[in-house]
Amino acid sequence: MPRTTIELLNKGITANQADRFRRANLVRLPARGTLVVGGDIHGHRRNFERLVTYADLANHPDRHIVLQEIIHGGPEDDRGGCLSYQLLLDAVRFKVSFPDQVHFVMGNHDTACINSSEVMKNGKEMNRAMSLALEREFRDASNDVKLALKQFLFSQPLAVRCSNRAWISHSLPSDHFVDKFDPAVFEKELQIADCAKPGSAYLLTWGRRHSQATLDRLARQLDVDVFVLGHQAQAQGWKRAGTNLIILASDHNHGCLLEMDLAKFWSADELAAKIVPLASIS
Repeated sequence: MPRTTIELLNKGITANQADRFRRANLVRLPARGTLVVGGDIHGHRRNFERLVTYADLANHPDRHIVLQEIIHGGPEDDRGGCLSYQLLLDAVRFKVSFPDQVHFVMGNHDTACINSSEVMKNGKEMNRAMSLALEREFRDASNDVKLALKQFLFSQPLAVRCSNRAWISHSLPSDHFVDKFDPAVFEKELQIADCAKPGSAYLLTWGRRHSQATLDRLARQLDVDVFVLGHQAQAQGWKRAGTNLIILASDHNHGCLLEMDLAKFWSADELAAKIVPLASIS
């Protein structure tokens, strides 16, 4: 079982790296087809299944889906260990089955896992909780599985750029750190240090509560019109958090997804009308 798990994660790494729409640390989508975007999943299996059902990739070869932050949350073992890695493995299988249609973007829980740094959720340090669960399941092979899991997370792109000038990433640099963010991180070979503070992948994935001035500055810098992010908890599943920003959450019963036509240009107002509650998907 450990060997099978490691082999799967390695296939996922290859699929991430060989994605035909990937350029360095960006996925660049064409001006055709449709895109389904999910928010943070955090181990919520039912919402992951709903995202997969809604996307129906086998019957929509020009449809893409963006997934983010699969780990840290959801079911636990009988000693409180986080089992979200099991859902991550299912997401990897999904990627391997549809390698050029399923796209991950790196989240802050991913960068924390890559660097084995502390990250809290609901009062629990999640890296330790998941590490202990992995040790109980994989025993002597757990260190090898943990390494393969970290390598998979590290292989993820940082963002998705659409030809219609929409941008999808887990977050954006916060007001306080935007001056220290280097957009060259999207074009260079990613380093582990980029994922630790104050690296630019870290700043990209951890930012919250962006002012409109920062959003406008980043829109000019990245040459986009509208941002779709996750990261910030949304009790109702989504929020329009600026004139050019939609935030999604997919990790609870009010979670949502967003679908857009890649051939059309969108405003945040227009995208808000395309929000779909995950609970409406059977």
